[in-house]
Amino acid sequence: MKKNLINKLAIAVTLSVSLTSVAQAVTLKLSHVRPQETAIDVDAKAFADDIKSATDGKVKVKIYAASALGDYTVVQERVGLGAVDMAVQPPASGVDKRFQIVYMPYLVKTWDDAQKIFAKGSPMRQTVSDLYDKQNISVLGAWPVYFGGVSLNKEIDDAANPMTNKGAKLRVPPIKTFQMTADNIGFIGSPLPFSEAFTAVQTGVVDGVMGSGAEGYYASFRDVTKSYLPINTHFEMWYLIINKDVFSDLKEAQQTKLISAAEKFELTRWQNARGDQAKNEQLLADAGAKIIPVSNAQIDAHAKIVRDQVWPEIIDDIGSDWAQGVLDEALK
Repeated sequence: MKKNLINKLAIAVTLSVSLTSVAQAVTLKLSHVRPQETAIDVDAKAFADDIKSATDGKVKVKIYAASALGDYTVVQERVGLGAVDMAVQPPASGVDKRFQIVYMPYLVKTWDDAQKIFAKGSPMRQTVSDLYDKQNISVLGAWPVYFGGVSLNKEIDDAANPMTNKGAKLRVPPIKTFQMTADNIGFIGSPLPFSEAFTAVQTGVVDGVMGSGAEGYYASFRDVTKSYLPINTHFEMWYLIINKDVFSDLKEAQQTKLISAAEKFELTRWQNARGDQAKNEQLLADAGAKIIPVSNAQIDAHAKIVRDQVWPEIIDDIGSDWAQGVLDEALK
């Protein structure tokens, strides 16, 4: 009788420990915007593997690629609400127009500039973190994507000269920054939704596209890209974000492991991003596009025009006192 009681107690203890272990396990949903097997998908999966290994499987990250959980603007709102746990994607300015600060054209002109201004601990990173914080979101890390350029369905003489009137109409995202940039460097900006862009180029409604980089153009426009102009129009940075309440619910040790894995995720990307950009430019060339040579002096010339003509209006739209202070701190 006594032996049976001991056995029952042992089973109860084992069951209790097992249930506690199950209760402590958590699976976090992470959304990103690219298809499977792209660079961000590979890095996100490596991040998920690091988390699983570091927490002995107590914290798992499930990847949802290709905007499976919704457009990035919707996903950002859902992360703030806790309906989606995590995401790595560009900031959406729909809720807070101050996020436009990270899309300022020619904010940086080189990879060295980009790493200085956007790296962890920088004033710009702190600004971005503060803006996300107001939406109940924490920034764990970042993923530098590429410098933007212009995809064209034809070749244009002297295309790398910002003073040349190209007479070419470009599809630009429906964001004032991009339209003004196109208009001031010799193109004609035509705001169109992304979903309409390929057909617009294919049918000749527009002559090319601005708003992405070589990776995006290769993925979506390589069949209509006859030349590519890598003029570094903007630097695209995606952020690894998590709902604040979800993060707070993790044990302190698990939070530490998550932060450590995010640091590795970001550092690895900084090491690989330049090479990825060059690789995607080569893929465009292999697909038949002419990569137009662009000098540092020509990029500087584009930057001066845009900073002089475009920045003042965008800064005023965002809120001049706040925006100018952020830019002054970031660029000093």
